[in-house]
Amino acid sequence: MSETKDKIVSLADKLIRVKGFNAFSYKDISDPLEVKNAAIHYHFPSKADLGIAVVDDEMERFSRNTTSWNKLPEDRQLANLFEVFRRHCRAGNVCLMGSLAPDYETLTPAMQTKIQAMADAIVEWVSHLLEQGRKNKRFHFKGTARDRALLVISNLQSSLLLSRVMGPETFDRISHQLLEDLCA
Repeated sequence: MSETKDKIVSLADKLIRVKGFNAFSYKDISDPLEVKNAAIHYHFPSKADLGIAVVDDEMERFSRNTTSWNKLPEDRQLANLFEVFRRHCRAGNVCLMGSLAPDYETLTPAMQTKIQAMADAIVEWVSHLLEQGRKNKRFHFKGTARDRALLVISNLQSSLLLSRVMGPETFDRISHQLLEDLCA
């Protein structure tokens, strides 16, 4: 990616996480980057193209992270995922999937497909991690790993939202309790 394109994707990511996809315009990107709207349209002819690039960028980051963690014990890998969410909390962000979900029905089919693929990949990774951790006696929980993964992910997402209202310690309390419940 070009430097300008990277900056556009990075700022769009931040705007989606803070304001929501439908709540920002290309002007919200062009002004702080001091570029013309035409420069943004050159790289991303439609806002959906930009949204897809943001999701792709997030999935590349997720893949790099999970690949680098895969030699660690499962409880450490999960703690690393929680740390990614903690950093977003400290930055005042919500997770990308959680931010895009309210706008989901208004998005293009191509963008909806990308978001669905992102959700599937994350749930699949957490499910596999939980199942392996249970086999290795690092995690203890009832039910299927997939159902537990859905609970973990939904708790992480909602903890970011609650932290906006109740303060960042809310995230810390929820994430600590999640890990304690799984590792007990």
